Amino acid sequence: MSTSTNLMELLQQQLLQNDTVVETLSQQLGGVEKDKAATAAQTAITALVTSLAKNATRPENANGLLQAIDRDHDGSLLDHAMEYFSGQFQPANPKMTDGAGILRHLLGDRKETIAKVVAETSGLEPEKGSSLLEMLAPVVMGALGKTRREAGFGLDDIVQMLAGTVQQQQGSNPAMDMITRFLDQDGDGSAIDDIAGMGMRILGNLFGGKK
Repeated sequence: MSTSTNLMELLQQQLLQNDTVVETLSQQLGGVEKDKAATAAQTAITALVTSLAKNATRPENANGLLQAIDRDHDGSLLDHAMEYFSGQFQPANPKMTDGAGILRHLLGDRKETIAKVVAETSGLEPEKGSSLLEMLAPVVMGALGKTRREAGFGLDDIVQMLAGTVQQQQGSNPAMDMITRFLDQDGDGSAIDDIAGMGMRILGNLFGGKK
């Protein structure tokens, strides 16, 4: 596994290409059609990964992300994904599955706006978009934790992977343009530009190598 790994593709392969997972998600969303659940989940994952990448452009946020991964997200959640989605997984550390808490830190007051985007791209009600974001936020953090543990990634590696994932998705992910408009840092309409510049800042001995 390298820093060129596409985190979103890994999540899509593990979750959205698994009919049992998609069926469970559709049930958790009130029995919506499976194609709607899959579309909404892809948009939600796009929003979460893009938000993580955007937040990591600031050193203090990047360090906070690493601390959260090491403290609460060791990646074991992905080994119990079906139990988690069906509500049967009870981790020793409750923060591992605290989707609402993750979203407060990650999206802040933009949570409801992003939830509406998730809902509108799939034909769901806005509250179901919010529920899906809460369900998937711990899984995305778990994927980062698993990557850190298995690949030995340090902070700069994780930041590079997040940035590279977003850049690789540009132009091929129909939800990306909509999501990045809402997550734009400087008001120029392109969070992609903000994210693309993080590599120079992170790698210029800012963090002194892997941590």
